[in-house]
Amino acid sequence: MRCRSRRICLATLLFLSVASLPSCLVRRRVVKPPGKQENRPLLTATKEQLIQEIHAIYDPIQSFAAKVDMAPSVGNLYGGQVTDYATITAFILFQRPDSIRVIGQDPVIHSTLFDMVSVGNDFRVSIPTKNLFLEGENSAPATSQNKLENLRPVAFLTSLIINPPDPQKDVTLIEDDTDQSKAVYILFIVQRQQDQLRLARAVYFNRYTLQIERQKTFDGSGTTTSQTIYSDWKNYGGLEFPSNIDIQRPQDGYEVVLSVLNMKINTAEVTPAKFVLNQPPGAHVRELK
Repeated sequence: MRCRSRRICLATLLFLSVASLPSCLVRRRVVKPPGKQENRPLLTATKEQLIQEIHAIYDPIQSFAAKVDMAPSVGNLYGGQVTDYATITAFILFQRPDSIRVIGQDPVIHSTLFDMVSVGNDFRVSIPTKNLFLEGENSAPATSQNKLENLRPVAFLTSLIINPPDPQKDVTLIEDDTDQSKAVYILFIVQRQQDQLRLARAVYFNRYTLQIERQKTFDGSGTTTSQTIYSDWKNYGGLEFPSNIDIQRPQDGYEVVLSVLNMKINTAEVTPAKFVLNQPPGAHVRELK
């Protein structure tokens, strides 16, 4: 039989050659199912369903008060020397739309190590141990040689509150990133800025549970500004929230791991007065712009 083309002939010869190899030269292998948990079925979801998963978490939360263990680290998070500090106790308050307060305490004598508040675009930080009071805008660059002084309350706000995409401003895309080592959906949130598009966030969903397991934010050049890893989701008063939250800020050179000890969601004890932080008498004021 005459081959119709040279390419088909070559392909046929190659196949016949491989098929006729002795069995000692042929190796069969088993490819594991996608993801790490082989005995669980993968869940499927559309982009719209993933967005609704974010709404199901975000929409019911008007406020919360949480007590956490906080373990900070500083250094080159993605390759280099990292210094781990002792775990402290912290209290975190949140109120819609964008008010957050974080108070860190010495775990032994319960004195205040720092007290930070962000409301809107402005933040204030009190560090009693250094008689230092910082204030400025959340967009102010982190310039302190002491990396822990670069902690900003907005970093906690960005990580703890997973905002749904804004259909008026954002473009969303979905990727099924499933292979032998992982099974996740990635929801990319792209912002419209005049005539350009900018990747703002990426939210990762576990395909076995559809729970959110990671969120990344990016600057204008596409470099990661924060990566937050969520795990051990628990029920707090009928609402789901992660009890382990790993906040990584590679550009700022620090990481904070939060372990939730107790949490009250939509509690009446969180009021606007809780987000007023006054300058302590005699404190040295440093304004950041």
